[in-house]
Amino acid sequence: MATSVSTLVNSRKIKFKAWDTASRLLLRLDSIECNRGELYRQHHILLQFTGLLDMDDVEIYEADVLLIGYDQYVVTWSEAQSGWYYAPLRKPAQQQIFVSAVARQMKRFCSYFELQRDEPAGNP
Repeated sequence: MATSVSTLVNSRKIKFKAWDTASRLLLRLDSIECNRGELYRQHHILLQFTGLLDMDDVEIYEADVLLIGYDQYVVTWSEAQSGWYYAPLRKPAQQQIFVSAVARQMKRFCSYFELQRDEPAGNP
């Protein structure tokens, strides 16, 4: 039995989390504004779901930091390659294609933004 294009298109989940730049918190969103086809949320950095799950079935989002043992990797979207990639956190230029077989060997640790040590906005 052949799979229809509409079944393939509708099977992908498009989800987002957001880094609130003011409160410095990672949030799940209730809604996102759309302006001429572009999604945005004021004072937030939108982080898209990659469609992949880690070894514990936890959803992996853009800018997530993942672990293999003690090694840390970050997930990014590559405009040049039109796909999801991961790279060592301290060597982001060493990108490798991010696929389900790789994701299933990793454990989600946190979002890259949660690792930043700057003080929250408004604090001395």
